[in-house]
Amino acid sequence: MKVKYILFGVTLAGLITSCDVTDKSPIDSFTDKSYWTKVSDLEYYANGLYDKLDKPGVDKDNVSDNCVVTNPDSYLFNEKVIPATTKDTKWDWTQIRACNFFMQRYGTVDGTENEINPYVAEVRFFRALDYFDKIKAYGDVPWYEKDLQTSDTEELYKKRDSRDLVLGKVIEDLEFAIQWLPDYGQAVSGRLTKDAARTQLARVCLYYGTYKKYHNETSSPSSEELLQKAVDLTNTIMATGNYAIVKGSDAGCGQMPFEGYPLAYSNQFIQEDLASNKECILARIYEDGVLMHETARQAGSLGTGLSKDFVESFLCKDGKPISISDQYKGDATLDEEFTNRDPRMYQIIDNSHKPYQVVNGERQVNLYPNCDGSSAVTGYPCVKYRSPLLLQAEANHTTYDWFVYRYAEVLLINAEANAELGKCTQEVLDKTINQLRDRVEMAHLTTNPVADPKAIDYGYSISPLIYEIRRERRIELISEGFRLDDLKRWNGMKVFENPKTMFGIRVTDAVRELYATSSITFGDGENARPIMEFEGNTYLMQYKVRGLYPAGRKWAADDKRFLEPIPMDEVTLNPNLGQNPGWN
Repeated sequence: MKVKYILFGVTLAGLITSCDVTDKSPIDSFTDKSYWTKVSDLEYYANGLYDKLDKPGVDKDNVSDNCVVTNPDSYLFNEKVIPATTKDTKWDWTQIRACNFFMQRYGTVDGTENEINPYVAEVRFFRALDYFDKIKAYGDVPWYEKDLQTSDTEELYKKRDSRDLVLGKVIEDLEFAIQWLPDYGQAVSGRLTKDAARTQLARVCLYYGTYKKYHNETSSPSSEELLQKAVDLTNTIMATGNYAIVKGSDAGCGQMPFEGYPLAYSNQFIQEDLASNKECILARIYEDGVLMHETARQAGSLGTGLSKDFVESFLCKDGKPISISDQYKGDATLDEEFTNRDPRMYQIIDNSHKPYQVVNGERQVNLYPNCDGSSAVTGYPCVKYRSPLLLQAEANHTTYDWFVYRYAEVLLINAEANAELGKCTQEVLDKTINQLRDRVEMAHLTTNPVADPKAIDYGYSISPLIYEIRRERRIELISEGFRLDDLKRWNGMKVFENPKTMFGIRVTDAVRELYATSSITFGDGENARPIMEFEGNTYLMQYKVRGLYPAGRKWAADDKRFLEPIPMDEVTLNPNLGQNPGWN
């Protein structure tokens, strides 16, 4: 089943989605009446849409407070300009047109409803997926239900439809997918299921349920309705008993963990086969010699480093924040900083307790991480997706599967939505957050956690419970591409004013001594790593050379960056679209 999926992924991925909107010949090749006749025609067409599912990558949190990259991001530092064209933007309608092309033609196929509708469900799922990305990026967007032709001038030049109208259509599409997609265990490995659609719809509902709450929006559907729907959907998935939080096995991963430093969390992300993994709701399937990626090669390199603020968000093993825990040893040295912390910390960040490579059965570790532009500019490389096997690190030769949807996210959605509704009991926490903590043997979260006296500032007050659920989400889902969306929906962009979101390791005498045998020096010299003093301590500060501290990333209450600018050529072609506020 795994190979079957990969083969059609390779031969048909991009068949529909590779064409430009104005170049209709690849789609028009399907207009021959002989094509839209058999159920298999629908399957083959739907195959070409699967390339839009989440792909492997180590840069998914680069634009957030979790990471610092080599060069300041133009979006975060408010230097972004309106793009001239749709290239590399979400204002691209190829996928929507491909889905609507299908929707206009599948009715001629000879087959029963039970044979046809599962493929209609797949196509409507992918349409919803693309539209969800569009309304997050642009707010109001035009809703289309047919593949437009050049003669459809009224539709082509219409105004944008309201975000909430499109949101309602997204929910309708995903509810249809939930109705008609196959149940757990009944789909070809790598194909959509009811639970994949439930997870995606729960993600949509959590996003706009919290967005409306924290942006004070009262439109329909309401914040409460959306949050309750997120609870109901995730409750359904949890009640099946088909999924669990898994302790990733060392077997097949090449790992040789040190005594006292198990790798139950990080091993989950370098599994060769996720098809039978109970934490996997949907996976991208990879096979040696057929379809591969290069995540293992890129993890912990390319310049991206985790921020000091992210590193300080890890609790101590007693479940208390570092600001009040007796277990916290400080950060005078890298080893002290990792001592007694949430075990996910040493499994996510490169350190001397996690094998970086295993060669001829022997562990090789980095006593100190490279902190220049070739590795991680903060001194905190994210090695969550790093395999110690040398073969995996060869160019485009990573073969382990990739989570598209995993059960951990379902549990986090359930806990957060319940908490936002005021319904988060200890039973809810034990079924959700504490399942994640049990995997790494962390102290449980209770409904009345101690307040962190040095909590990050979202710009408003929240309960300690909601704060800790957000912290758990930040840790568990690091580098999975959720963080910027989370901050937007929470209206929490004030976090970027914290300079520690731009800092790296603390540079002490002990750290200087540790790096003394390397070519890395710290200071103001031409080739030295830049540093900055803050609250009596010295930290790596990648952007000091640009003079971007401290005002570089402040957001206004109505900041234009909550929405993306519509490309210039699109507004020129259709002035009825208008431009998003602040981008004119």
